[in-house]
Amino acid sequence: MQVMQDQQVISDAVPSSRGRGGSGGSGSNRIVAINLEGRSTLPPPPLPRPTGENKSASHHHDEELDDHHHHQKPGWRKFMSFVGPGFLVSLAYLDPGNLETDLQAGANHRYELLWVILIGLVFALIIQSLAANLGVSTGKHLSELCKAEYPMLVKYCLWLLAEVSVIAADIPEVIGTAFALNILFHIPVWAGVLFTGCSTLLLLGLQRYGVRKLEMLIAVLVFIMAACFFGEMSYVKPPASDVLMGMFVPKLRGQGATGDAIALLGALVMPHNLFLHSALVLSRKVPKSVRGINDACRYFLIESGFALLVAFLINVAVVSVSGAVCSAKNLSNSTENTCSDLTLNSASFLLKNVLGRSSSTLYAIALLASGQSSTITGTYAGQFIMQGFLDLKMKKWTRNLLTRCIAITPSLIVSIIGGSSGAGRLIIIASMILSFELPFALIPLLKFSSSKTKMGPHKNSIIIIVISWILGFGIIGINIYYLSTGFVDWLIHNSLPRVANVFVGIIVFPLMAVYIFAIIYLTFRRDTVVTFIEPTKHNPTRSGNVESGLKDADGEEEEDEIPYREDLADIPLPE
Repeated sequence: MQVMQDQQVISDAVPSSRGRGGSGGSGSNRIVAINLEGRSTLPPPPLPRPTGENKSASHHHDEELDDHHHHQKPGWRKFMSFVGPGFLVSLAYLDPGNLETDLQAGANHRYELLWVILIGLVFALIIQSLAANLGVSTGKHLSELCKAEYPMLVKYCLWLLAEVSVIAADIPEVIGTAFALNILFHIPVWAGVLFTGCSTLLLLGLQRYGVRKLEMLIAVLVFIMAACFFGEMSYVKPPASDVLMGMFVPKLRGQGATGDAIALLGALVMPHNLFLHSALVLSRKVPKSVRGINDACRYFLIESGFALLVAFLINVAVVSVSGAVCSAKNLSNSTENTCSDLTLNSASFLLKNVLGRSSSTLYAIALLASGQSSTITGTYAGQFIMQGFLDLKMKKWTRNLLTRCIAITPSLIVSIIGGSSGAGRLIIIASMILSFELPFALIPLLKFSSSKTKMGPHKNSIIIIVISWILGFGIIGINIYYLSTGFVDWLIHNSLPRVANVFVGIIVFPLMAVYIFAIIYLTFRRDTVVTFIEPTKHNPTRSGNVESGLKDADGEEEEDEIPYREDLADIPLPE
């Protein structure tokens, strides 16, 4: 009886507290525990502040308590609470731009460019994990840090380049959707391009009725297409030795191999994804301690690794199927002509061995899902870029419609003039634009994630710094080499009058010099702004107060988590 009375008194005295973070958070409804003897287990009294020689022992004691508190929740449940951002970002590695470049790389060079996909996705894993670490450790995403660090002119130039990268990434989605509509309903490609402006509004309208269900449906359709290519791969049986050799022995043989390799890299490693991933991780609640931040970074790395492994296998399957079918002996004239100019619009024949007559329909549905799922990532990336650089935030439907309308213009012009083959080449050009844009998001990310003023003790290790900079400058060097040699070759062999060539050279060569100077400036400029905030150590007294809903001696509730981003609270990710 006494126990029940004590419990009632304590329950009335100590109200339950709700977790921080708005609608997305989950509250703690626990009350103070009652032991078997009927005595209340109240929070311990405040401990005296350690001074002098007692500081070290007290610090060690706090770390042990922090470890004990951190391990109370099972590891798999902690990991699942961080799942979401990596898989949403990985959709961008399975968009129509990737499919187009994979199909052409396989048809033109068989398996010889698989090494580009391997290096590209390993590099993508490194930089996506760096972007996630940057967001978790600083509480700000990449565009916000760029705004804080760089002068006004540089800030606006980086913003414009980031917006161009979002538009360039949206072009393959526009054309892929138009191709899917052409296959399903025999709508002309140019009309399908116009219709994609309505399709994006329809997609955003459907999100109001359950965006997670919609994203699950899109993911299922994309993986259905992946299963089709894996099934076709088991049917055509590409030589395993050739596939492995193409994956691990770099080669750039044949006409257009360098251009196709750069297009593959541009389709895989996209600059707007870095802005996106560094912001998406801020929708997760991370304990405000060194250990909590380290654990969050590790969980995001595991999740990104798994998601990108799936994307890698799908990309390899697409290249292998295209290479095996288009290099087979005794090809018919029609198949040989299709392989010589393979586009998303004509690729459904690759799946006929597995799906028969239904191959084109299922391929078109999956292509439509691929384009529309990538629209979600582009919309959020554009929103974060605009909010971070300019402190502006548009409504999602306005932002999506604006980006889509800008991307429709070049797609519409090219599809009217060049038809489906011209639209397919535009996808390759858009992927190359993304590759040239990459340094202006990559270099700030590498510098910020390696800076003690931005990351504190969570900055990159020497090994990661060396590997990431080598890979980054490798891609940048390839881009500059291809840009310079390709332009000079075009000047020599084009049919324009000599005067026109001179004027083109006067315009383009200074732009190339500005491009190289901008890369050098971003690389060697010293960071000056300190944004890192030292995380607090775990305090068992305040932890007990938070658990019971009480306030500390200063009248403030303990903030046991990195500040929750209300502007990211509506991101449709699982909690």
